[in-house]
Amino acid sequence: MASAEDIKGTVAAYMEALGSRSADRVAALFADGATVEDPVGTEPKRGVEEIRAFFTAIEKLDQSAELLTVRVAGNSAAFHFRVTTKAGDRTYVIEPIDVMTFDDDARITSTRAYWAQSDMTVA
Repeated sequence: MASAEDIKGTVAAYMEALGSRSADRVAALFADGATVEDPVGTEPKRGVEEIRAFFTAIEKLDQSAELLTVRVAGNSAAFHFRVTTKAGDRTYVIEPIDVMTFDDDARITSTRAYWAQSDMTVA
């Protein structure tokens, strides 16, 4: 089992990858056969290629990501974070809670993102 510190390191790398707007950097953190359900209730993306394709949407955005808190238990982590996206004269903010599981090398094996459109604020 990966250590709590290694898992926290992967979560930090995930946040950095989101902030860098690189689908390749995000996808590189996932194990073969991983799943992403974002948001929970949507059809899961399966495998690194589907996950990478899903995250290509971030490449066109002017956004930043900030980790607010993370908790690790066993091979899982739950974390709360903020994504701020600028579009013209508006700023959109959402604060999802993601739950991830990890393999022995601290690569992500599953992600479930808890958020809804109604959670987004506009400034």
